[in-house]
Parts: sequence; structure tokens; C-alpha cells
Amino acid sequence: MLPASLKLTKAALTLDDGAVFEGYSVGQIPEAGGEVVFITAMSGYQEVLTDPSYHGQIVVFTAAHVGNYGTNPGVDQAPRTHAAGVVFHELWLPEVDHWLSEKTLPEYMGLHGLAGLTGVDTRALTLHLRNKGARNGHVGPLNQGLLSSAKARALPQMTGLDLARRVTCEKAYGLPAVKIPGGPKKTMPVAVLDLGVKKSILDQLRSQNLELTVFPAETPPEEIEKCSPGGLFLTNGPGDPAACDYAVELVKKYLGRLPVFGICLGHQIMGLASGASTYKLPFGHHGLNHPVRDSRTGRIWLTSQNHGFCVAPDKLPPSVRASHWNINDDTVEGLEWTDKPAFCVQFHPEASPGPHDAQGLFGRFRVMLEDFHA
Repeated sequence: MLPASLKLTKAALTLDDGAVFEGYSVGQIPEAGGEVVFITAMSGYQEVLTDPSYHGQIVVFTAAHVGNYGTNPGVDQAPRTHAAGVVFHELWLPEVDHWLSEKTLPEYMGLHGLAGLTGVDTRALTLHLRNKGARNGHVGPLNQGLLSSAKARALPQMTGLDLARRVTCEKAYGLPAVKIPGGPKKTMPVAVLDLGVKKSILDQLRSQNLELTVFPAETPPEEIEKCSPGGLFLTNGPGDPAACDYAVELVKKYLGRLPVFGICLGHQIMGLASGASTYKLPFGHHGLNHPVRDSRTGRIWLTSQNHGFCVAPDKLPPSVRASHWNINDDTVEGLEWTDKPAFCVQFHPEASPGPHDAQGLFGRFRVMLEDFHA
């Protein structure tokens, strides 16, 4: 529900297949373009908008009401927003009274220059994307018609795009380890390859008493060696993993030399480094409720996910096994090496936002580091 004082302008999301979904413009800028994906999260909209994995995408929230607890800077996952635009069924404002809230969601969008639509039939839009697949789209004034359609069709396809270079840090920086009561006592150094990292993932690593040096995505091995790392961590990020050949080559150099752990795009990079291939999913996995089966234990985890590409299982070498599977579509959700200290997962185990079922994987990485350097 929008207050009467907020000026509404008719606008629309136009997809590259000609489908049009009408609504009202909200946000600082009236236009945006990008791949349109739907997310099933019921909360965590601020974390989603600042997740670099959503760089250049227009995010459609399937939740009926979004914005009812406002925003606060403490949950931002990056210094800026990365989504190109946002689409809501109903942007909620009447009772934004969370004790940590500092701004309403429309105010936050205005501050960060986000384009958005509210009043959209997001159920129909989600069904369209589920049936037709994720598509490029353009948010703009309703009267643009054919112009919006042309702009949507002119956008580059996600396949082949190296977006990690656009979201990575400009230069290397360090983060101190955090000692927690009952946690690991010995501080260990780890190199982090930033492909689009979320703050909460770095926080989870630091809580394992790991001293981090975060490197830009295209950092050569000789630069990483200067920090004498005890292990290598590959972060989440946007785009096509097959376009990140520099990261694939880096992982090849370190597999077997140091413990390696990867998440999301990092998982896909590790899969490519092992000799496997990747492919684009029809509409990706975006949400907080994706069930994943641990092949070792049979346990089912509810996971937080955000990715459009996946590792194909048919070209995995004998020394790499699929450790986790998505129950919904039977896609690979994790890999582990039987002859090397390395593993990776497709989902986001730090769960910001989302369930905490998989947070123990950070502890598993810590144990792997200790065993390797014992």
C-alpha cells in the first residue's frame, strides 16, 4: 500500500518476448534493464538488493507485501545495491515500525538510485518466467510500448557475461580474525578471491578465527602468495562462470596445494577447474527455501540460493563426487574432492537472508585447514 502523498506514475515491465506487465513507477529513476528473475523469499529484501550476485538483474518478489519492516544499513551485503530494478505486487508502507528501521524501502531505493514497479500482477509474471524461462526486460513509462520492447531485446544475454569483474573489489584488503568464546583458538590466514562477495560470508569466515586477505577477481597467483595463505576461498558472484577463465586457471594451480572452499559462483568455478562443464538453468534458483539433500548423510537442508548457472554432473572426474543435490530439480548443489582438501556448495550457507541449516560448512573448512597444516 502506497500513501496518497506518494506520486504515482503508470509504468510497465516489458520482456524481450513482448509480454507487458503494468504497474506504477517507484524509486529514483524511471527506467532500468536487465535479466528478470523471480525470488521466493518472504523477507530479506534489503540483503537481496545489495547482494552482488544480483548485479544487473531485475528482481521480482513473489511475496505479496514487501517493505513492511523498513530498512537499516546494518544488513547491507555490499556498499551499494546491485539489482538493476525491483518489481513488487504491493509495496508496504503504513506500519513501518521495526526498532532498527531507519528508512522506508522507497526512501532506500531513492537513496541508491533503484528503479522499481509496484502494483504488478507478480503471480502472472512469475508463472510467465517459470514457463518461458528468465528473460531480459525493461522497466519504463507505460507509453513507451515498442521502444521498451526494443530496449529489452537489445540487452546482452547472461550466457557469456563476465560480471565478476564489475563487482569485485578494486584492490586487495585485509580483515582481522574474530575470536569467539568456545571457537578456534589459533588464527589462520586465508586468501579470498572476491567474485562478488557478501559481507555476511566474510563475517562467517572471520568467526572461525580466520584472518582474511580479500583479492580482486583477476589477481595472479604470485600476488596471492605474498600473504602466505593457509587456504583459498572462492566467493559468490554474478554472471556466467565459463567467462571467468582467469579464476578457473587460478583454482587449477591451488587444488591440492592448499585447502579450497567455494560458494555459488566459486562452486561453479571449482567445477570447471575439475574438468566439468556448466550450463544455464531455465529460471535459476532464487530464494530461501530450496531443499538440498546431503549425499553423505541423507539429511535434507533448507538453503538460501541465488544463481542462474549449474555444474553438469556428467563430466566430473572420478576423484570429484557430487555431495549435495537439489530435491526440486535434481541438479548438483555441492562437490567434494576425494584426493584433495577441497569442497564447494552451490547455495549460500551463511544464509543472509535464509535458514541456517548449512552454516556448519564454515566450521568444516576450518577443520580442513587445521588437518592440512597439522
